[in-house]
Amino acid sequence: MPAKPAPIKKSAKKAAAKEEKPAEPVPETVPAEVPPVPETVPAEAAPVEAPAGEAVARPAPAAEEPAPEGPADEAAPSTNAPAEAAPAEAAPLEEPPKPPTPPPPAVPASAPQKLSVDDVNDTSVTLKWRSPENIGSGLDGYIVEYCKEGSSEWVAANTELTTSNRFVISGLTTGDLLNIRVVAMNAGGRSEPVVLPQPIPVREIMDRPKIRMPRALRSRHVKHVGEQINLVIPFCGKPKPVISWTKDGQPLDTKKINIRNSDKDSILFIRKAERDDSGSYEMTVKIDSFEDKATLIIQIVDLPGPPASVKLVDSWGFNAALEWTAPKDNGNTEITGYTIQKADKKTGDWFTVLEHFHRLNATVTDLVMGNVYTFRVFSENKVGKSETAAVTKDAAHIQKTGIVYKPPEYKEHDFSEAPKFTALLNDRAATVGYNTKLLCAVRGSPKPKIEWLKNQMLIGDDPKYRQINNQGVCSLEIRKPSSFDGGVYTCRAKNSLGEATVACRLEVKQVTIQEEKDRK
Repeated sequence: MPAKPAPIKKSAKKAAAKEEKPAEPVPETVPAEVPPVPETVPAEAAPVEAPAGEAVARPAPAAEEPAPEGPADEAAPSTNAPAEAAPAEAAPLEEPPKPPTPPPPAVPASAPQKLSVDDVNDTSVTLKWRSPENIGSGLDGYIVEYCKEGSSEWVAANTELTTSNRFVISGLTTGDLLNIRVVAMNAGGRSEPVVLPQPIPVREIMDRPKIRMPRALRSRHVKHVGEQINLVIPFCGKPKPVISWTKDGQPLDTKKINIRNSDKDSILFIRKAERDDSGSYEMTVKIDSFEDKATLIIQIVDLPGPPASVKLVDSWGFNAALEWTAPKDNGNTEITGYTIQKADKKTGDWFTVLEHFHRLNATVTDLVMGNVYTFRVFSENKVGKSETAAVTKDAAHIQKTGIVYKPPEYKEHDFSEAPKFTALLNDRAATVGYNTKLLCAVRGSPKPKIEWLKNQMLIGDDPKYRQINNQGVCSLEIRKPSSFDGGVYTCRAKNSLGEATVACRLEVKQVTIQEEKDRK
């Protein structure tokens, strides 16, 4: 909390009041009495943190000149004391208004960019350029100036600023050699000029004639009969070239085909195309001894005519065979296929059997027994199907009777074969008292007879042996063989075509007492 101010004498208060009164109208009185205002005003406003007594005391001598000296002397010591004791209670000084900030100086734009010549003829030069990279204080327009070669006098080509980046200098004299420059203008004045690197001669530039055939017209141009044809073919050349058209080497019929030429293109126009308009059109662009030619092939297509003839070749069972010849009129384009239809004489309704068929003959199937059928054929191309069709003169009669199915005869395969063993007997070793079996496999047709032999002796129906023949697998089981059953066993297979044998050796071992003990 700030301390309370010390008591002030009555005279001191009056003196302070007199000092505060002239301090308020300082902005008004100071300019009138003291000329150097900028020096005095900042001096009063700067020490804001200084005690209020000091700020008020400085202008006091100027305001209290007519006042008596006695009260002023008494007030001086009394005002210093409260100012030092209570600086926070002094009234703050108002800052004088600041003068307005002057606008920044205008800056000219940078030089225009990429000045080039767009066109030249015998009386004018056409220029183009790009806007400056830095426009400074804005961009009001451009001035185009030129100077004849050998002269230092630059002449403005435009009386008023141009805002476009393209300008035509006209009214020039043929044969002059001109230096040309462009200057950008704004509030800051002229920019640095951009100058053409070389002087430009004012003369007619001869461009050789050139036809620029559109990509879509470089190949065959196909249109339907009755459609409108409007083809625009651009070209270039100076001076304006002479354009001529021919069709198949002959001049055009201007009654049917209209040609419209301009400075840059030629238009071929046919209001309603006909088949006769098809052909090879040649466009020639010529300037003096220079010329350029382009060929345009136009094809006007139409629906094809019907096949020349169609006939029923044969009919059998539920089928009918047809043949026909290609149409005489293909519609000025290739035939893409045929459509075959059938009609029953009972109903007379036509039904499509085959579509987009490419060959000149076909077989119609799934006909109904007892019906009589008529057939017709349409031609097709990329435009569509022919308006009329070729109809067969003869009808196909599908008979109800007289149909006998004869199954095909196949020669029976002869499977006869002499016996042949496919699995041989293997030598074996058996133990006395334990059954053993010999196995082999044989094939043959007719089925061979199987015989077993021991040491070239026929075993026969000996109950000690069990003989089995199942689907060509032959087995001989020897029950509880003894040492006497060892030897060579042979299996023999025979049929009417021959015989085959296979043999093996069987060894029957005797078990010794020591081996039996070892087993135990």
